Amino acid sequence: MHAISFIQDLAVIMLVAGVVTILFHRFKQPVVLGYIVAGFIIGPHTPPFGLIHDEDTIKTLAELGVIFLMFCLGLEFSLRKLFKVGATAFIAAFLEIVLMIWIGFEIGRWFEWSTMDSLFLGAILAISSTTIIVKALNDLKMKNERFAQLIFGVLIVEDILGIGIIALLSGIAVSGSVSSGEVFSTVGKLSLFMIVALVIGILLVPRLLAYVAKFESNEMLLITVLGLCFGFCLLVVKLEYSMVLGAFLIGAIMAESRQLLKIEQLIEPVRDLFSAIFFVAIGLMIDPSVLVEYAWPIVVITVAVVLGKMLSCGLGAFIAGNDGRTSLRVGMGLSQIGEFSFIIAALGMTLQVTSTFLYPVAVAVSAITTLLTPYLIRAADPLSLKLAKVVPGRLARVLSLYGEWLRSIQPQGEGAMLASMIRRILLQVGVNLALVVAIFFSGGYFAAHIGAYLSDWLPDIGQQKALIWGAALLLSLPFLIAAYRKLKALSMLLAEMGVKPEMAGRHTQRLRRVIAEVIPLLSLLVIFLLLSALSASILPTSELLLLIAVVAAVVVAVLWRWFIRVHTRMQIALLETLDNQKEPHH
Repeated sequence: MHAISFIQDLAVIMLVAGVVTILFHRFKQPVVLGYIVAGFIIGPHTPPFGLIHDEDTIKTLAELGVIFLMFCLGLEFSLRKLFKVGATAFIAAFLEIVLMIWIGFEIGRWFEWSTMDSLFLGAILAISSTTIIVKALNDLKMKNERFAQLIFGVLIVEDILGIGIIALLSGIAVSGSVSSGEVFSTVGKLSLFMIVALVIGILLVPRLLAYVAKFESNEMLLITVLGLCFGFCLLVVKLEYSMVLGAFLIGAIMAESRQLLKIEQLIEPVRDLFSAIFFVAIGLMIDPSVLVEYAWPIVVITVAVVLGKMLSCGLGAFIAGNDGRTSLRVGMGLSQIGEFSFIIAALGMTLQVTSTFLYPVAVAVSAITTLLTPYLIRAADPLSLKLAKVVPGRLARVLSLYGEWLRSIQPQGEGAMLASMIRRILLQVGVNLALVVAIFFSGGYFAAHIGAYLSDWLPDIGQQKALIWGAALLLSLPFLIAAYRKLKALSMLLAEMGVKPEMAGRHTQRLRRVIAEVIPLLSLLVIFLLLSALSASILPTSELLLLIAVVAAVVVAVLWRWFIRVHTRMQIALLETLDNQKEPHH
C-alpha cells in the first residue's frame, strides 16, 4: 500500500512540475521557480485538498536532491579555477558574506526574532545562487563576458565559505553559543579535512575512474561515481560533518578526472530528477498564511538582499582593482539567494533551533530575488552610465587614480616570478604540513581502538602511546622531509634576496649559508612543538620520546633518498592529475 501511495505522489509531483515548468519556460522564467510553484500548488496548505500523502519519503528524496546539487556544484568547481580567480573573488565573497550575515542578524533583531533565527537569517542571506546566476547569464548570452567570469570566481569562493558556514552553524546550534576559540577550532579542523581529502582524493579517485572508463561501459562508470559519492558522504557524516560537504568535496575531486565530461553527462538526468523533487519539496512547505503574516519582513529582507549584495560585491570587485562598470555588473549579478539558503534554512529546522516561519520567508525572498536577477543584470549597464554622469568630477578622478595606483604596485617581470615562486613553495609546505597534522590527529582519534588491539601483547599504556606516536612520526617522515627541503629552498631564496654584497661584503656567502640553514631548522623545531601540542593525548614520556627521536633520526639517515623518491612520485602523480588535459568541456 505504501508503495502505491508513493508512486501516486511521484506521479503527481512529476506531472504538475512538468506542466508548470513548460509554462515557466515559455514565459522565460527560471525553471527552479517553476518547481517551487508546482510544490506550492500540490502542497498541503493549498485548498481544496492535499494531493501528497507520503511527505516523509518525499523529504528523503529531497535530501538526495541536495546531495546531487552539491555534487554537481563540486564537478563545476576546479582547483585551477580557484587559483585563477585572484583577489577579486576572495575580496568580494568575503566582504559579501560578512556584511550580509551582519545585515541579516540586525534585521532579525529589529523584528525581535530569537538570536538563533537572526543568526540563521544572516547565513541564509550570505550566499548567492550558482544555479540561478548561471541560468540567467546563459539565457542572456553573457556567460563569456569578463564580469561573468568574475561572478563565477566569486561563486566558487562563496561555495567554499558556505560549506564552512554550514559546519559552524551546526556547531553553534548544538552548543547553543559561539566563542572565538570554537570558531577557529572548527575552521581549522574543516580546512585540514578539506586539504587532506582533496590531496588523497586527487591521488586516488581520478586513477580509479580512468581504470573503470577503460571498460567503456556507461553503466559501470555511473554506478562507480554514485558509489564513491554516497560512500564519501557517509564517511564525512561519520566524522560529524555535513553530508553537503561530502557531496561537494567528492565532486571537486572528480572534477580533476579526465572523465569529467562523461560523468557530467551521466549524472545530469539523475541530478535533474532529484533536484526537481528537492525544489518541489520546498514548495510543499510554503504556507500562504505565513507569507501574508510575514509580508513586511519579506519585503525588508528582499530589499536588503538586493542593495546589500550590490554594495558588498560591487565594492569588493572595485577594491580588487576593477573599473566601476564591471564592479556594478558583478554586484547586480549576485543580488539573489538560492539553493544554499534552502540548505541552511533546512539545517535550522532539522536541528530544531529555528522557528517554522524562517523557511517559507527564505523561499519567498529567494523567489522574488530570482525573478529580479535577469532584470538586474540587464539594468547594470544603463545604471552605471547614469551613475557616471552624476558622480562629481573630483570623486571620479580619485577613483580612477586608485585603479591606476593598484595596477602600478603589481609586481612586474622578475618580481612577479619571485612572488609566484615563493607562493608555490609556501603552498607546497602548507599541504605537506596539513598531511602531517592529519596523520597525528588520526593517531589521537583512533588511539583507544588501536590500544584495545595492542593491549594483549603490550599492556603498558605508556608503551602503547609511544608505539602509536612513533608510527605517526614514521608515516609523516616523507612529508616532513619534503617540507624541510622546500623551507631550505625558500630560505636560500630569501637569503639571496635579503643579504646583498654591498651590505655584508666578503661575509656575504657565509651569511647567506647560515640563514639558509637556520630558518629550516627553526621551522622544524616549531613544527615538532606544534605536533606535540596537537597530539598531547598520545604523547609518550620524555624517555620514550627521546628513544623515538633517535630511531627516527637513524631511519631518516638510512632512508633519506628513498623517502625523497616516494614523495616525488606522489607529487608528480598529483601534478599530472591536475595538469591532465581533459576532454573538451562544454
